[in-house]
Amino acid sequence: MRLVKIGALLAAMATVTACGDTMGQQAVIGAGAGAATAAVLDGNLLAGAAIGAAGNTLYCQSRPGRKC
Repeated sequence: MRLVKIGALLAAMATVTACGDTMGQQAVIGAGAGAATAAVLDGNLLAGAAIGAAGNTLYCQSRPGRKC
Protein backbone atom coordinates (compact mmCIF):
# COMPACT_ATOMS: atom_id res chain seq x y z
CA MET A 1 0.00 0.00 0.00
CA ARG A 2 2.84 2.38 0.79
CA LEU A 3 4.34 1.84 -2.68
CA VAL A 4 1.00 2.77 -4.26
CA LYS A 5 0.87 6.01 -2.26
CA ILE A 6 4.43 6.90 -3.23
CA GLY A 7 3.71 6.22 -6.90
CA ALA A 8 0.55 8.29 -6.83
CA LEU A 9 2.38 11.11 -5.08
CA LEU A 10 5.14 11.13 -7.69
CA ALA A 11 2.60 11.14 -10.51
CA ALA A 12 0.73 14.05 -8.92
CA MET A 13 3.96 15.98 -8.44
CA ALA A 14 4.83 15.50 -12.10
CA THR A 15 1.44 16.89 -13.05
CA VAL A 16 2.14 20.09 -11.12
CA THR A 17 4.96 20.91 -13.50
CA ALA A 18 2.56 20.94 -16.46
CA CYS A 19 1.98 24.48 -17.73
CA GLY A 20 -1.19 25.54 -19.49
CA ASP A 21 -1.43 28.38 -21.99
CA THR A 22 -3.19 30.77 -19.62
CA MET A 23 -2.93 31.56 -15.93
CA GLY A 24 -6.36 29.99 -15.41
CA GLN A 25 -5.27 26.74 -16.99
CA GLN A 26 -2.14 26.71 -14.86
CA ALA A 27 -4.23 27.19 -11.72
CA VAL A 28 -6.67 24.42 -12.66
CA ILE A 29 -3.88 21.95 -13.47
CA GLY A 30 -2.15 22.75 -10.19
CA ALA A 31 -5.37 22.54 -8.19
CA GLY A 32 -6.12 19.10 -9.60
CA ALA A 33 -2.65 17.82 -8.83
CA GLY A 34 -2.72 19.33 -5.34
CA ALA A 35 -6.11 17.84 -4.53
CA ALA A 36 -5.02 14.44 -5.86
CA THR A 37 -1.88 14.55 -3.74
CA ALA A 38 -3.89 15.51 -0.66
CA ALA A 39 -6.31 12.65 -1.31
CA VAL A 40 -3.47 10.13 -1.57
CA LEU A 41 -1.92 11.43 1.64
CA ASP A 42 -5.27 11.64 3.47
CA GLY A 43 -4.90 15.41 3.78
CA ASN A 44 -7.20 18.39 3.38
CA LEU A 45 -8.38 18.45 -0.26
CA LEU A 46 -9.18 22.18 -0.29
CA ALA A 47 -5.78 23.11 1.12
CA GLY A 48 -4.06 20.76 -1.32
CA ALA A 49 -5.93 22.31 -4.24
CA ALA A 50 -5.07 25.84 -3.11
CA ILE A 51 -1.39 25.05 -2.63
CA GLY A 52 -1.22 23.19 -5.94
CA ALA A 53 -2.90 26.02 -7.84
CA ALA A 54 -0.59 28.64 -6.35
CA GLY A 55 2.51 26.53 -6.79
CA ASN A 56 1.89 25.62 -10.41
CA THR A 57 0.92 29.17 -11.36
CA LEU A 58 4.05 30.59 -9.75
CA TYR A 59 6.22 27.92 -11.35
CA CYS A 60 4.80 28.45 -14.82
CA GLN A 61 4.83 32.26 -14.58
CA SER A 62 8.48 32.25 -13.54
CA ARG A 63 9.38 30.18 -16.63
CA PRO A 64 7.31 31.72 -19.46
CA GLY A 65 9.16 29.95 -22.30
CA ARG A 66 8.67 26.46 -20.87
CA LYS A 67 6.05 24.33 -22.63
CA CYS A 68 5.30 20.91 -21.18
